[in-house]
Amino acid sequence: MKREYPEFPLVGVGAVIISRGRVLLVKRGHAPFIGEWSIPGGLLEVGETIRQAAVREVQEETGLSVNPVELLGVYDRLMPDEHGRTLYHYVLIDFLCRLVSGEAQAAADADDVRWFTREEMERLALPKDTAQVIRLGFENAEHP
Repeated sequence: MKREYPEFPLVGVGAVIISRGRVLLVKRGHAPFIGEWSIPGGLLEVGETIRQAAVREVQEETGLSVNPVELLGVYDRLMPDEHGRTLYHYVLIDFLCRLVSGEAQAAADADDVRWFTREEMERLALPKDTAQVIRLGFENAEHP
């Protein structure tokens, strides 16, 4: 599957995991946004539901077991190259997830993993839609 200059949009899932007033973020080990903090997630695989994909991606990247409890949003992530051609095109489906078990540790394509308070998260240079969905996750986790 071609991620750069794709022939069609790729479907990705993301997991906003809120526990004890903190959100779990991973430092990305691959492009796009290599070296930047983001929510755990990745591409949907053939034959799995979007919720199954969220559970799998969290397990692969962090070692945690989660339960997707609420759809937070669907986002477009279009990234052009310097010539205006579409370098990346994702449709991202993000869930609020409840932590079931495990200890967070970086795995798969995550270089690091860390829990952030809302205040710490707000100081990070996150893409606008990522910050927005995390804020929504905090709000919904506080007021289910």
